[in-house]
Amino acid sequence: MNEDDKLKSSIGVIGAGIQGICISLNLIKKGFKVTLIDRDNPGKDSASYGNAGHFSPYASVPINRPDILVDVPSMLLSSTGPLALQWNYVHKMIPWFIKFIKNCSKKNMMHTARYMHQILNLAIPAYDELFDNIDVSGLVESKGIIYFWTDKDLKSRELEIKIRNELGVKQQLLTPHEIHDLEPHIKKIYHGGVLYSNARHARNPRKILLKLFDLFLKKGGNFKKENVQSISFTFDNKPIIKTDLNSYTFNKTVVACGAFSKKLTESVNEKIPLDTERGYHIHFKGYDHLLSRPVIFLNRGFGITPMEQGLRVVGTVEFGGLNNPLNKKRILNLVNNAKYLFPELGDHHDEWLGFRPTLPDFLPVLGPSKNYKNLFYSFGHHHLGWTLGAISGKIVAGMIAGENTNLNLLPYSSSRFS
Repeated sequence: MNEDDKLKSSIGVIGAGIQGICISLNLIKKGFKVTLIDRDNPGKDSASYGNAGHFSPYASVPINRPDILVDVPSMLLSSTGPLALQWNYVHKMIPWFIKFIKNCSKKNMMHTARYMHQILNLAIPAYDELFDNIDVSGLVESKGIIYFWTDKDLKSRELEIKIRNELGVKQQLLTPHEIHDLEPHIKKIYHGGVLYSNARHARNPRKILLKLFDLFLKKGGNFKKENVQSISFTFDNKPIIKTDLNSYTFNKTVVACGAFSKKLTESVNEKIPLDTERGYHIHFKGYDHLLSRPVIFLNRGFGITPMEQGLRVVGTVEFGGLNNPLNKKRILNLVNNAKYLFPELGDHHDEWLGFRPTLPDFLPVLGPSKNYKNLFYSFGHHHLGWTLGAISGKIVAGMIAGENTNLNLLPYSSSRFS
């Protein structure tokens, strides 16, 4: 696409989370006119606010592993475990679970791991390009992330470490003594761990998101706080976005509204098996001095990140859709798990529920709709939406601009589900 075409080209981006804002910034950089549309102001209570704050370039090993199916029943029955089901949602999840089970082969697991690694490898440099334009001092720390475990479930640990070694991921195995030296305040319940030294963490994801959003406005981007209801097309295939207040026609449109994307893909007759993993967080204010970096306790499947708001305790994969209320049992689970590692913690403060958009093969959808060449997608990043925001933005903006790439982007296409 030449420069004149770009200047005439208007792009509508639906969703003002980390995906939508990074896509919009990359499009503006390429000379497009961009309108960002969301029913809420950026960073309100969305996943881009409430996530664990990790930049995790190592996290290529997917959940769809052959050994996971053996673990699921015990995870569901355990009160301290990471997995939960809202029983009124089970019938809606069955088609997704069947597709998920089909993806739990060694071949499919390695396919996902390879193509997650392809983009994760580029994730932090893509953020550095954006961070060159804003001040993130005090908001991003480069101290790595520690995973640790007890002597139970060692086979799963061995599998992850082996796959990451095969992919060339930087990892350093830790003895209990080394874990204690790095994080002396954690109760000594662990038998081993691993440090991902090139990982980073956000001290406040919302502040970073708002700085990127301000940059978008400063660079001439346009924001509409409106609720998108449908997408249709003109006779020459230009997308029309209908909101609760207006109707807009663009040259091209991007759907990047996370777990809420399914409603829009179905309105253009594309059946993508997107579902929702509900994630929770709580804060223990004034205790962030207890940790230097994020830690994840793998046996119980939860993590703690030191943030400006205190210690943010995150975790739980709960399948229950978008409409069920917050589950107090999952909050209690996080409180108990955090106090197991840090008995000195007092009362927790706020409670948050957010929605992770997840596909049964644990790869995101990036690229054009199979039905409409002027409609593009960027969603389904499961636990890695925050990590992959900048690189997804770069990839999708490059596709819209018609640029060549040396990446194999076919594995992320929505046509894999047809």
